[in-house]
Amino acid sequence: MVSKPSPARILVVDDDPRERLSLSTMIAGFGYSVETAEDGEEALQKLGPASVDAIVTDLMMPRIDGFALLRQLLERGDLTPAIVLTGFGSIDKAISIVHDLGAFWFLEKPAQAAALSTLLERAIRYKNLMKETERLQRQLSQHGFLGDLVGTSPSIRHVFSMIQQIAPSSAPVLITGESGTGKERVAAAIHRLSSRASGPFVAVNCAALPENLIESELFGHERGAFTGALGRRAGCFEHAHGGTLFLDEIGDMPIAMQAKLLRVLEDSRVRRLGGKMEIAVDVRVLAATNKSMQEALEKKLLREDLYYRLNVFHIDLPPLRHRKDDLPALVQALISDLNAKHDCRVADVHPEVFARLMSHNWPGNIRELRNVLERAVIVAREGTITPNHLPPVFHIPAEAPLAPAGIEERNTITMEAGKPLREIEKEYIQLTLKQTKNNKRRAAELLGMSVRTLHSRLAELAATSREAQVQAHGN
Repeated sequence: MVSKPSPARILVVDDDPRERLSLSTMIAGFGYSVETAEDGEEALQKLGPASVDAIVTDLMMPRIDGFALLRQLLERGDLTPAIVLTGFGSIDKAISIVHDLGAFWFLEKPAQAAALSTLLERAIRYKNLMKETERLQRQLSQHGFLGDLVGTSPSIRHVFSMIQQIAPSSAPVLITGESGTGKERVAAAIHRLSSRASGPFVAVNCAALPENLIESELFGHERGAFTGALGRRAGCFEHAHGGTLFLDEIGDMPIAMQAKLLRVLEDSRVRRLGGKMEIAVDVRVLAATNKSMQEALEKKLLREDLYYRLNVFHIDLPPLRHRKDDLPALVQALISDLNAKHDCRVADVHPEVFARLMSHNWPGNIRELRNVLERAVIVAREGTITPNHLPPVFHIPAEAPLAPAGIEERNTITMEAGKPLREIEKEYIQLTLKQTKNNKRRAAELLGMSVRTLHSRLAELAATSREAQVQAHGN
């Protein structure tokens, strides 16, 4: 049985018992849980052990008045939104409080039910947004992940920084990157950190929609607009009103449709297919593509004016092969998610498995990694993922060519605690050379280094190996 969420808690602060009772009764009638305080001093005591979702406070009170209450809340970093009630003649003071002390808004006495209800709804949404933002910021600083995005490498940290900078704005964002790098997850993170977080997040894959249906999907249609249109239907822009619309694979949108999309972005109004009236929409648009924007512009596959309209901010996601330092965190996060999805109890991966994951080039990026781990988790069910749980492409054949002279041959690598890093590096390089059948250019690409650097490392490792042998014979 699913339990209902607890009602939001509102603190009413007023020194007049009749006003306090009247406000409490009104707010309880909106469906909220209400607590009361007769002045700012009592309010601060009640705000100590447990927070509330919003405060409704009078200005003029004995001991600690509304001014001092808000000032103390501001000084101790309490961001609970406060609605200030003001009598006739003190509106200027109330406006000053909103500006200087961070009050959420003000209302003249006596408070009208409709106005107070609307302000409380908005104040609670604001508080929830602040809590979610704080949670995500804490995730990022403590654990190296932001929502569904995971990693501590410099490249993904730069992406996190960009998301935090642009999320509070309402400007369009263009997200680029190879297929499977997590473009929709970035869009979702931007939405969650924005002021639209309580609104809808609607994702549309432009490449998956037939050309004759994409206009209807985006803008909707009226009954009889085309064959099969048996009723009125709202489009994605209307569904995303007050929230965020994510247009994935924007580079695959038909050129004629791009002109119509541009008009909607500029006017914030849509007209359904077969409709005569325009409908105002309040939507933030995020777009993504795995195509080269420069090439799309040169080939006239993307309108230049639409590109500049969407590319107010640009986030380019690195491929997984360029951020392999993030693999341990990604593997841990994905296994945790897949355990919950498939009711499994996988605890970790064998070092040999991790070595093979590290040496793989990941053309399908994080999506491919998730698919590989999903198969492994389902097969293993519990305990440790071993090489036998991986897809056949990760099974290194026994007849693989020998590594260059001076490098010890192994079919697996070991990563015991305390083992010298040079030995681990040597085994990684050997394993990669075996997988690529001694193709050094391919091995260098997988290892994230130049061919020249690989040759240099091979020479150093061979020399170190010879020195060790000479010392052993000398002893």
